[in-house]
Amino acid sequence: MAVNLDPDLLSILVCPKCRSEFRVDDEANELVCTNAGCALAYPVRDDIPVLLIDEARDTRETAATES
Repeated sequence: MAVNLDPDLLSILVCPKCRSEFRVDDEANELVCTNAGCALAYPVRDDIPVLLIDEARDTRETAATES
């Protein structure tokens, strides 16, 4: 299921924790922070991004366990 967000909206959204831009992860249905130090992934549910830090997944933990 692909993330279906307006490109104009996506261009103004930033990570609430560090204010970096997002990249779209269509496979996981998430917006992922592009700052390597933050790297939080925020879920997109019913085409609505949930930009709450408490709802975000830390992608650095996942990358460390996969290595």
